[in-house]
Amino acid sequence: MTTPLVQANHIFGLQASVVNNVLFFDDQSIIYPAGSSCVRYNVDQKWQKFIPGAEKSQGMLALAFSPNHRYLAVSEKGEKATVTIYDVQHDQSRKKKSLSVNDLHAQEFVSIAFSPDSKYLIAQSGKPDWTLIYWLWKKQKIIGVMKTTTNTNPIYQISFNPQDNTQLCVVGDGVLKLLRYSDGNLKQTNFQKFELQNFLAHAWMPEDHIIVGTDTGKLYLFELAELRWEYSIVLEIRKSPSISHMPPPPPPQTKVTAITIYSKGFICSAGPGVVYMFERGEEKDTFKKTRVIRIPQDPYSTDPSHAEQQEISTLCLSPSEEALIASTNKNQLYSITLSSAEISKSELTHFEFLCQSFHSNVITGLDICIRKPLVATSSVDRSIRLWNYETNVLELYKEFQEEAYSVAIHPSGLYILVGFSDKLRLMNLLIDDIRTFKEFTIRSCRECSFSNGGHLFAVVNGNVIHIHSTTTFENLVNLKGHNGKIRAIVWNSDDSKLISCGMDGAVYEWNTLTGKREGECVLKSCSYTDLCITPDSKTIFAVGSDRTLKEITDSQIIREVPSNDVAYTCVVMSHSGRMLFLGAANGTVRSIKIPLPVKSEWNEYQAHSGPITKMVVTFDDLYLLTVSEDACFMIWKIIDKEGRVLKRDKEVGHAEEILITKSDLQEKNQLSLELKTRVEELKMENEYQLRLKDMNYSDKIKELTEKFIQEMESLKTKNQVLKTDKDKIEIKHKEDTALILDRHTKDIEDLESINNQKLMLEYEKYQELQLKSQRMQEDYERQLNEMDESKSQALEELTEYYETKLQEKGKFIEQLQEESRQQIKESDETKKQIEEDADREIQDIKIKYERNLRDEKEANLRLKGETGIMRKKFTSLQKEIEDKQGEIEKLKSEHQKLHGVIRSLEKDIQGLKKEILERDETIQDKEKRIYDLKKKNQELEKFKFVLDYKIKELKKQIEPRENDIKEMKEQIQQMETELELFHKHNAQLELNIGELKQKLKATEAEMRKEMEKFEIATVDSNIQKEFGRQRNHLEKSIATLQKKLLKDTEIHRADNVHIMQENVALIKEINDLRHELKVARIKGHDLEVALGTLKKNKKPCAVEFKDNCSRNAVTRLNFDHESERIIDLQQLEIKRLQEQNQAKEDAYQSAGILPALTT
Repeated sequence: MTTPLVQANHIFGLQASVVNNVLFFDDQSIIYPAGSSCVRYNVDQKWQKFIPGAEKSQGMLALAFSPNHRYLAVSEKGEKATVTIYDVQHDQSRKKKSLSVNDLHAQEFVSIAFSPDSKYLIAQSGKPDWTLIYWLWKKQKIIGVMKTTTNTNPIYQISFNPQDNTQLCVVGDGVLKLLRYSDGNLKQTNFQKFELQNFLAHAWMPEDHIIVGTDTGKLYLFELAELRWEYSIVLEIRKSPSISHMPPPPPPQTKVTAITIYSKGFICSAGPGVVYMFERGEEKDTFKKTRVIRIPQDPYSTDPSHAEQQEISTLCLSPSEEALIASTNKNQLYSITLSSAEISKSELTHFEFLCQSFHSNVITGLDICIRKPLVATSSVDRSIRLWNYETNVLELYKEFQEEAYSVAIHPSGLYILVGFSDKLRLMNLLIDDIRTFKEFTIRSCRECSFSNGGHLFAVVNGNVIHIHSTTTFENLVNLKGHNGKIRAIVWNSDDSKLISCGMDGAVYEWNTLTGKREGECVLKSCSYTDLCITPDSKTIFAVGSDRTLKEITDSQIIREVPSNDVAYTCVVMSHSGRMLFLGAANGTVRSIKIPLPVKSEWNEYQAHSGPITKMVVTFDDLYLLTVSEDACFMIWKIIDKEGRVLKRDKEVGHAEEILITKSDLQEKNQLSLELKTRVEELKMENEYQLRLKDMNYSDKIKELTEKFIQEMESLKTKNQVLKTDKDKIEIKHKEDTALILDRHTKDIEDLESINNQKLMLEYEKYQELQLKSQRMQEDYERQLNEMDESKSQALEELTEYYETKLQEKGKFIEQLQEESRQQIKESDETKKQIEEDADREIQDIKIKYERNLRDEKEANLRLKGETGIMRKKFTSLQKEIEDKQGEIEKLKSEHQKLHGVIRSLEKDIQGLKKEILERDETIQDKEKRIYDLKKKNQELEKFKFVLDYKIKELKKQIEPRENDIKEMKEQIQQMETELELFHKHNAQLELNIGELKQKLKATEAEMRKEMEKFEIATVDSNIQKEFGRQRNHLEKSIATLQKKLLKDTEIHRADNVHIMQENVALIKEINDLRHELKVARIKGHDLEVALGTLKKNKKPCAVEFKDNCSRNAVTRLNFDHESERIIDLQQLEIKRLQEQNQAKEDAYQSAGILPALTT
């Protein structure tokens, strides 16, 4: 097999000591340091990409991100102080440049920054030099150097002016300098007389303003070395309830440790766990506090207010200014959406965790379970955390009052064993809590482990190993033999052996049943730190202080693999036995194939920035998990050469069961019952509202019928009024037609005389205009020819001019390609514009003169047309006279038609009158029918009285049946109590049998010892007699116990038969009751149907009867439903009891002993 490969998949943690440790890559993703790498994390999709650090790096110190969002600069500590620059827009975030200074004595750069155009980089070295270096980084050229402070005053932050590459700012303890780069040198600008303080942070604002914060909570605004504004932060101390009995801590100092700017002002930290937002004031160079953002309390901690005391180290604002992220000195990342903060009315808002909370101190323990994809970690920060390595989510965590040194999770994933500084605790993993249910008096347990079967667990107490039972918590075996502290324990695959190693250089194999040591390998020159065992339990791999990997078989070291001067701290083997992984003190992970190669071959990966404390491989061999002293937890994917995930030998399904307390379950059940009752109440309310709506709609229908009748009467009156108006209009129309005819004859005579005169005058005008039009046409044609010639000459000149220009530009293009392209585009555009303008002018002139010609032609044609029209008018007037006479004839015919229409309308009116009479007759018939229905209603009311009486009698008959059902329920409850007593009795018997078995084992062990003694020494006759007497006594006691067991089983079987017979009788009675209930329900349904058929013909007086019937029916249905539900529950309980009885009888027959019962 080839050397196994691993790939970093996810990491939980943050390096809080790194300066500027949170950066926004874009609005959706951020960059932060974790382990020995930088992580690019997508906040929305939850994926991570890794930017690995340098191989020989001793840790990161500072980050910087270029303004063009392309380059990431990382300051790393080593033999030489170096700055590594990565191209983060590349898929693999490849390394671009590595910058270092040969003559520099400092081993670190404490602060770095990019210039606004991303071409320059400044770096501030640490002690003893405290030198500022100005790089043209792409060429790795130093263009400026300056010593900024003495050894006693450290520098905290340096930065560029966002609008000027040459202007810098440096702040530190008693240091506030404004520098300018000119002529290859860095020159300082003197501030006005000002008391120097411990300046912790600063930020550049628009118009060359600088905002600076101090360790005393002071904010200063400078404009080019002149003080413009000053503000003192006063911290509000809030009293919060604390569970711990510790004395209250001293009041925290108000330090401004981080500042960032945004469009309206700036944001700064204002003491532990507090951030202030400032906006520009009405006056120039003033700011006002607008909002306070706090870190919330931690409800999972013993002291919830402890989270509020975290010091904010970095503030970072997204490019769109929608999100603010804060990092703290406790390795936590918090975020808040500023839009939601602005919407909230209150001035105080709270941060939220960006993804999940991380460990803040050394991680001491790591373990996984089999049935769930869960990982448990313990830490010196007094917290226990459960992670899901498949979904990369923190499932559960809780903080305690003591430090946790070790952790082990049960294979089922339901219990956890934790070694605290005061006690060892076994705890339940509930759905939302970690709760202790057993404590052991073992202090500072550094190693603990559950067996693979989960029935045992081993804990280390100094140089002794205790093995306990998981069920009875009894200390079964104590393993003594180590002379020094035990550093690691491992179970073999079948839990028959336990292997341990310690600081005394010993590796022991223990038999977990007898407690005897079956194998040993002692090498006093090596202090072992960890070991692992192959699946066949034949080979042990161990690592220790001698920096080698040892292969131990049959208590002999058969091979040693050196590590090249790297101290191994952990070793773990895959469950397939083909891969071995090693963790080193420098934070690297190595993978080696099994069997070990002759030459030293391994793959090495940069993982953590501190020594790896624990490693484990998941049971499906898909993931490698590592934790370190840098408080980071890392998940690795195990892959093959092609980068594919290894195939599983067996698909193991994960369990979804969880533990929940009885009180929580009862609360949820109570809530569901309350919701059900609420639903039923809402149904009743909806039915009531529907009835009300039906009544309202019936009232509206009545109102509409009344309105319709009123409108009919009003229309009749309008019809009569219209008839009278029509007669008046006909008389007036006759008079008007006579007057119009008289006027028309007079007008025709006048028009004939006037038109004759106009025709003569227009003919003379027409001849004059015709002459004018001919002259104008000749002039316009001449002008058009002249314009065409001038424009063609201008076009030729322009084309020649631009052709020469284009040739010149072509030569210029060959010299400078980028500038020539732009100028060609400009020349083409100007040429097009000029040509278009010239064409547009020609077209405008053409259109103008063509329009004038068209107007003259149209005027000429108009005059010709008018003369023709005047001629035609004479003929048309004659035609009009004839048409008028035809219209008069038409009007007469229409008059006759209207008379016919009037006659037809009169006939319609007579028909409507007949319909009204017929409807009056139908109304009288309906009234008679209503009278008959009223009589029937009275009879129905009598019938209803009789039905009510029958219903009461039926209820009286049902009541004794309900009492019987209650009595049967009580009997069932009594039987259940009896069953519980039987279960308890059986459990007690089982305990007695177990004790007797243990006594038998003890006596058998004593017997063996005695037999050995008898074989070695001479046999005494008195001892033989005593041995025979004790043996007979024990055999008799065993026989009596077996008889007693048989009697108990027979009694239990008889009780079960008795309960079965009683259950059969109860089932028969329940079936009879159900039959009677069905008959009663059918009768009630028939009565409701008889009542329902008459509801359609009732008037509103029958509404009360309907409501009464419906109420009775509803109550009846509810009762039927409740009784059926009770019967179903009883049937289910009977089936459950039958199944339990059958299972117990099978168990008795198969085992011959009573099983353990749970109630």
